[in-house]
Amino acid sequence: MAEGDSGDRSRPRAVHRQRAYALRFDWGPFGAAAITDGCDVAVVVDVLSFTTTLTVAADRGVAVFPFRSRDRRAGKFAAARDATLAVGRADARPGQVSLSPHSVRTAAALDRLVLPSPNGSAISAQLARTAPLVMGVSLRNRGAAAGWLLALRQRRPDARIAVVAAGERWPDESLRPSVEDQWGAGSLIDLLRIADWPDISPEAHAAAATFQALDGAVTAALANCASGRELIEIGYPQDVRIAAELDGSVAVPVLHNDAFTPAGPPGVSGRR
Repeated sequence: MAEGDSGDRSRPRAVHRQRAYALRFDWGPFGAAAITDGCDVAVVVDVLSFTTTLTVAADRGVAVFPFRSRDRRAGKFAAARDATLAVGRADARPGQVSLSPHSVRTAAALDRLVLPSPNGSAISAQLARTAPLVMGVSLRNRGAAAGWLLALRQRRPDARIAVVAAGERWPDESLRPSVEDQWGAGSLIDLLRIADWPDISPEAHAAAATFQALDGAVTAALANCASGRELIEIGYPQDVRIAAELDGSVAVPVLHNDAFTPAGPPGVSGRR
């Protein structure tokens, strides 16, 4: 009997795991659980805004601790690590750090940051329990991440990569696939495809095609997609502009000992 056919609806079916492919793509926490089995690196993409904020922090040398929710537990977690706890965007006062990448870029002093988010951060924390290495990628660092992964493949030709688009949430907490995360994931997959990464799943090819369809118009696309319009309408156009800084960062944040820090060469930094 195939996985998932035994009545356990919490487990993905074998056909959904994309095990035949060395480069895989899926959505959200369930997709992450499905496709990371047997992979060497799990890549999390949350363009608006977790992984964009993560790359801005990495540019500054700030260690980022992902956390599932902003509650009393997050405060205790931050205190135990002598870290700043990011506040909600709507609650942020001048000088305070939130999920907004602009707030991280302009913060006067910052060394360690606990960054709660229900999507990219929660998926990162989930994957930390099972994946050998977790990497954060946005449009800002997709070139640097592709270079790192290609260097890994030179060392390990059989390396397998799972790319997870975080997505957003509908009011009932179900997954809302968000096109900006598909573009972000596709932008990385496209570079790996061009470099002849083998055995790319149809799902990953489809994500790459959505980025190719932008034909370079990244800034306009982000500003006009649903999530971008939402951020602009609530007063955060600068966050959308930062997210559109294609290849603006050379940092490759990887998760090690609960925190994202910039990676060194494959086999030297992180858990590989």
